[in-house]
Amino acid sequence: MKKMALLVAALVVASGLLGMAEETYVVGSDIAWPPFEWVSEAGDYIGFDLDVMRCIAILEGFEIEIQDIAFDSIIPGVMAGRVDIGASGFTITEERAQVVDFSDPYWTSDQAVVVGIDTEMNVVTALSGGARVGAQRGTTGAAWVEDELEGRGVDVNLILYETYPEAIMDLIAGRLDSVIQDEAPSIQAVDSYPDQLQIAGVIKTYEEFGFLVRSGDPHGLLPRIESGMQKMKDSGAWGNLVEAYFGPTLDAIEAAWEECIDILLEEGDVEAYAQCLAERAAE
Repeated sequence: MKKMALLVAALVVASGLLGMAEETYVVGSDIAWPPFEWVSEAGDYIGFDLDVMRCIAILEGFEIEIQDIAFDSIIPGVMAGRVDIGASGFTITEERAQVVDFSDPYWTSDQAVVVGIDTEMNVVTALSGGARVGAQRGTTGAAWVEDELEGRGVDVNLILYETYPEAIMDLIAGRLDSVIQDEAPSIQAVDSYPDQLQIAGVIKTYEEFGFLVRSGDPHGLLPRIESGMQKMKDSGAWGNLVEAYFGPTLDAIEAAWEECIDILLEEGDVEAYAQCLAERAAE
């Protein structure tokens, strides 16, 4: 009987461990879009979206595996079940909502037009008269050019890139006249190259970002994502992450992240981590 009891106990423990292993979800992100997601100089996956996902996983009791995936491959991956959560600054649109399910909005954004520092172009001339405009494939920035400019007969040459940093590099090299992308990453790009880039103007598109899962939410992740976000807001962690990621330089954020991340990953203290990150990034 004693051996049987030990066997049953071992099976219960083993079942529990297997259950924990099954509670690991793949987060797909195009990790080339600071300050929402990027690869640090040390090779770490850093960014607002990624840290929000890490914090939610801790607060809601599951594990995540972050995978770097091309932006326009994330939704197909979620639809096919290869990716469980899309976290890459996805604007909630009717078209996307037909094939995936979105969380409540967590960020509001407009589109900014980035140009060279020496140009006299304004937001109108940077997007007309045969201007070469760069945007990332599959983004709402690209869709805006296609619908609102090309679709209305405006003379513009849209050039699509796999990532926005590639477009920014071509803009600096003079191979583009402008780049259209969301405002926060545009500000970060200008901060990174202040002697070469400027923002010509901002187009008010009032886009809302959401995290996304497979249609029907088969793993029941959306309620946990939204619960985790609310817990972060209630504790002040959300505000501290916003302060840490939107304003400081990338170098400052990376240094702060290296100093503070063990508080999150080893101690599991979301509130203390976010406070540490905000304080260190501001130094």
